[in-house]
Amino acid sequence: MSETASFGYTDVDPTEKTGMVRSVFSNVAARYDLMNDAMSGGMHRVWKDLFVRRVKPRKNERILDMAGGTGDIAFRLHKAGAAVTVADINPEMLAVGMERARKRDLSGLIWAEENAETLSFPDRQFDAYTIAFGIRNVTHIQQALEEAHRVLKYGGRFFCLEFSTTLWPGFADIYDSYSHHLVPKLGKLLAHDEDSYRYLIESIRRFPDMPTFESMIAKTGFVRTRVEPLLGGLVAIHSGWKV
Repeated sequence: MSETASFGYTDVDPTEKTGMVRSVFSNVAARYDLMNDAMSGGMHRVWKDLFVRRVKPRKNERILDMAGGTGDIAFRLHKAGAAVTVADINPEMLAVGMERARKRDLSGLIWAEENAETLSFPDRQFDAYTIAFGIRNVTHIQQALEEAHRVLKYGGRFFCLEFSTTLWPGFADIYDSYSHHLVPKLGKLLAHDEDSYRYLIESIRRFPDMPTFESMIAKTGFVRTRVEPLLGGLVAIHSGWKV
């Protein structure tokens, strides 16, 4: 049986998924904040603030923010004085981020079009690697983790913020109904794109649960791996160290 990759609830040829995901984010780039608000009820802003506090960015340290095109995480890291490279596979997302940075009069950020599975950076370049709400869209997740490990210096930190599966009884059913039925309709109403929003919700359901994803991070070679569930695991912060 040939290998397949999940695109929402559909299994597709792995060679097709990257382009399909790229198309989704090209469609939603201009309304990305709106998308995140619709999917999280606005809570993504709180989660991102907490995520960056866990990273503890320091002045002048080099951080790679992968799948960070619109700058949400990078701007927070930059505020602490870190030297941030914002990488994204999608040029439309990067264009949104660069325009947002220009309007905020932020300089010093590096913007790079990169595939998380095949980074162009040399080995051991960064002090920290961050990825927020992006790794579930990668075709080969383990390969992306291996690339994260490769580009980190010894002593470097890996941090991932991603939707997961809440373990709170009752709340899981409420969120499942909200996400599957309301979010795509909001996408159609507010962004004229129901299909892209439906894919993004379905991609959450296909992503590995917290213990499975933590084991994938450890398999890559990261140590002291940790999972911090938020809202019972609806969202989780995963972390590890390269030693």
